[in-house]
Amino acid sequence: MDYICNPINMEYKYQFIDQKGKLSLSREAADPSIILFKEKYYLFPSMTKGFLVSHNLTEWEFHPLKNVPVYDYAPDVRVIGDYIYFSASKWDANCSFYRSTDPINKGFEEIPGTFPFWDPNLFVDDDGKIYFYWGCSDVTPIYGVELNPQDMTPMTEPVELIFSNIHKYGFERRGEDHKALNSEGESTAPYIEGPWMDKYKGKYYLQYAFPGTEFNIYGDGVYISDSPLGPFKLAKNNPFSYKPGGFIPGAGHGSTLKDKKGNWWHLATMRISVNHPFERRLGIWPAGFDKEGELFCNQRYGDWPMKVENLMEPWKKPDWMLLSYNKPCRASSYVEGREPKFATDENVQTWWRAAGNKSGQWIEIDLLDCLDVRAIQINFADEIDEPKLPEGKSLIGDMPRYIDEKKYYTRWILEASIDGEEYFVIEDKSKAETDLAHDFIVREEGLKARYIKCTIMEVPYNQNPCISGLRIFGLGKGPLPAKSDIITTEFISDLDLLVKWKDVKATGYNVLWGYAQDKLYHSYMVFGKNKLTIGALIKDQAIFVRVDAFNEVWITEGDVIKVK
Repeated sequence: MDYICNPINMEYKYQFIDQKGKLSLSREAADPSIILFKEKYYLFPSMTKGFLVSHNLTEWEFHPLKNVPVYDYAPDVRVIGDYIYFSASKWDANCSFYRSTDPINKGFEEIPGTFPFWDPNLFVDDDGKIYFYWGCSDVTPIYGVELNPQDMTPMTEPVELIFSNIHKYGFERRGEDHKALNSEGESTAPYIEGPWMDKYKGKYYLQYAFPGTEFNIYGDGVYISDSPLGPFKLAKNNPFSYKPGGFIPGAGHGSTLKDKKGNWWHLATMRISVNHPFERRLGIWPAGFDKEGELFCNQRYGDWPMKVENLMEPWKKPDWMLLSYNKPCRASSYVEGREPKFATDENVQTWWRAAGNKSGQWIEIDLLDCLDVRAIQINFADEIDEPKLPEGKSLIGDMPRYIDEKKYYTRWILEASIDGEEYFVIEDKSKAETDLAHDFIVREEGLKARYIKCTIMEVPYNQNPCISGLRIFGLGKGPLPAKSDIITTEFISDLDLLVKWKDVKATGYNVLWGYAQDKLYHSYMVFGKNKLTIGALIKDQAIFVRVDAFNEVWITEGDVIKVK
């Protein structure tokens, strides 16, 4: 399959966590490090007790991790010579490095550590010198140091590289849409974390995450330097990875990769944060460097299907449109407050929950017309009222938890109908040997259907089935949306811009902005409203804004206006 749809379609491991004396259970994968090693892509996320391997960036195979600290956060991997080097986070003990020539079959050997760190990142320069970056704090900065390649010990004193500046950089402020305030009514200090270094045309691009993983505005910024240890200057295009809207938001603490064909990609952490603040997923987006050397990432339709091609056009528009938003639903049963309508509201934090857990519970969407369906994403949520640790297991680690290694299955049958009476099977996974919480089915040639029905046969822990998004993509009917003109723009502060636009009754809107008319690299997808406060501004930087309207047929671009 050549298509992907975020969040990445992979097995996300369950973990039990002590949350202020109460046991929570949810899936997590975050802080992804991705590398190309011996013609395969290796993906290492936090809290999976393993890693994933792919030949094509679309299909992933899980492998358990051996001989490394799997309960330490933010695993970092880099290729140095014939080895993959691995490290992870711990403040209260020296952190070792590990290396392997074949992590699938041989595991890792340890290189004893000499100092503690959190959120590590190795970087190998063109001359073979090795540099190391780390940092995760609302007080201390991102640090850098040169390492001895023989024993991975520091050769220099740590250099302070990146500090937060919430008075100049609006995107670093905490909270939903950057609105968290302390008791004095001031913005609270952000976490500056998750460094990742890339080199492009002689320049060093030090990326970092801000300001808190549990918020919709979790993203990645970037500084540029002529030297691996600085001094660094904030790039003009910031934040370069930022996805605050859409079905599932968040695009922070990631890694950037040049693939086999020369295309650039950025992987990062996406937010659910319902069962636990660290209930998270992974996303991948086209990225690149423009002619002025600005690092960018395209997240305009960042949780819609996209085709992985040999030569990617990073700003290519979607092949298919969203057909399922707010369409009528019915189900075999539901719990009050978890009605079927929540499976089509484009919000990963709400879901339909069946009233029972007996096999055969179902949910059905009525697309209101017979449409050309090309792809379906089934997003399963978790709601387990009183989770219990497996017998004989206990919580471990600095943040007490247990990652469940037991094999679970998510099994279902997906059907379609033109008239609501005769149904045909699109996909039968009633005997699947996988647990895919965000499964993605593509029918590139298309199929005609008005009704899409998912019948659930089995989900982990025998819980009541929950679906946060039964998302249908394809080709709709009717006219294009009208152009949505911007009505007013108003600065609420030096860092916040209120934008209002004409409501043309479109499915939704994409608000785009950037520091130049031809560099609208930032986006925020919204549904059901015609105003938005952009809180990710850089003080005194010029800003250009455009609002695009989209429906089930296509996208109508608005006019670009310069705000200042």
